[in-house]
Amino acid sequence: MDLFNQIELFSTDEVRKTEFNLPGADVVLFENFFSIEESNNLYSSLLKNTSWQQEQITIHGKNVDYPRLTAWFGDVTKDIKYTNTESKMHLWTTDLLFIKERIEKEVNVKFTRCLLNYYRDGKDSVDWHQDYKGEQRKNTVIASVTFGATRPFQLKHTTRKDLKRIDIPLVHGSLLLMQGATQDNWKHKIPKTTKQIRPRINLTFRWVG
Repeated sequence: MDLFNQIELFSTDEVRKTEFNLPGADVVLFENFFSIEESNNLYSSLLKNTSWQQEQITIHGKNVDYPRLTAWFGDVTKDIKYTNTESKMHLWTTDLLFIKERIEKEVNVKFTRCLLNYYRDGKDSVDWHQDYKGEQRKNTVIASVTFGATRPFQLKHTTRKDLKRIDIPLVHGSLLLMQGATQDNWKHKIPKTTKQIRPRINLTFRWVG
């Protein structure tokens, strides 16, 4: 049974790979990276067992809730420096290690941290942004895994107005890889929607060169 009414395109659990031809970016989508059964089980487990937090941001002197819930997991060691947000880091769980190891076989890197985002409905979102800052953006690997409702992942170039915005539907069990200088040249967002949609959990595993 598919919790999110996703059409099972591949009865053999075949993974469909799409490479996007974007200047200054390396973006690849893997649909059905996790099977329907795996995706359903992982969604339910992550939703139940994650210590979700309501982060806030200060705007014009007022504390405003982020439009989503979050949680950080990773290698908790004294040798790694974390941002203030990442300082609330939890150790890897069995579920996250399972997901992490599956992705690492594909990209051949060792991820050190992961941000979980829980989008409760269409009002939850994330605005245009680039992950990391400065020189760190020039060589990164971000593996974005989706469990739950399909949401459009939008990309736009930071400077070139001649390039159209890209919309990539991220479906239940999909993996989106952003590598190299993608973060340096492109911004991305998950827009709000007025449609009645079910929740979505997104995991972004991170590595910086």
